[in-house]
Amino acid sequence: MDLPVFETLALSLEAHIAHVELNRPDKANAMSAAMWRELETCFRWCSQEPAVRVVVLSGRGKHFCAGIDLQIFASLDDADLEPGRRAERRRDTILGLQDNLTAIERCRKPVLAAIHNTCIGGGVDMVCCADIRYGSADAWFSVKEIDLGMVADVGTLQRLPRLIGDGLVRELAYTGRRMDAQEALQAGLLTRVYPDREAQLAGVMEIARTIAARSPLAVRGTKEVILFGRDHSVEDGLRYIANWNAGMLSADDLSRSLVSGGKPEGIEYPD
Repeated sequence: MDLPVFETLALSLEAHIAHVELNRPDKANAMSAAMWRELETCFRWCSQEPAVRVVVLSGRGKHFCAGIDLQIFASLDDADLEPGRRAERRRDTILGLQDNLTAIERCRKPVLAAIHNTCIGGGVDMVCCADIRYGSADAWFSVKEIDLGMVADVGTLQRLPRLIGDGLVRELAYTGRRMDAQEALQAGLLTRVYPDREAQLAGVMEIARTIAARSPLAVRGTKEVILFGRDHSVEDGLRYIANWNAGMLSADDLSRSLVSGGKPEGIEYPD
């Protein structure tokens, strides 16, 4: 299989696990205009490619992600445009950046973020779109936009309150202070903290292999139903899963599971 090739990302695929690595280590994986676009393209591909069952997102080099490349801001203010049209262009740019990262959340396959060292600004926006976040002991987070004199506008203020407490989100967003890995773990942003990056990647890959061994249809459906339930009432969520399983429950996958005695690692599920 020929994998897509990117300028700012490194993509590999092995044993149904797609590994997406931010690949601007000389720039602390700052999110250039090209990276924003390529993230959307890459995760759309992962979502549609049958061979992919789970995605691991990490960063190459010393830092996970230093946030948005500040050069992007230069394109937001075209002095030659009439103010109303300049504002419209700025709004279109922001909506486009939101779509770039929402592709991670919309990916039908679970996305596991492995975060080490720096994760600030746009990096926080990015990992909030993942299904599960794992940190190394040196990981730290900052909603850095306030220090630039702006309101975070690509998803942190919408998604982070659903992951950690409202008061803590406000403190982070108002002050721009650092939140270290242990605080992030206690708050619920991280699911697990590993002693170092090597142990982290090994541990996250093991979790990814466990997920990849399950029925891909059931895993995709579970993600779909969880996301629906997040944004709807309990009653709506219950009706949704009833409709989902009425139409999507696979008798073939179910029979394979029963024959195996409930041991998914021994089953060859179709993609």
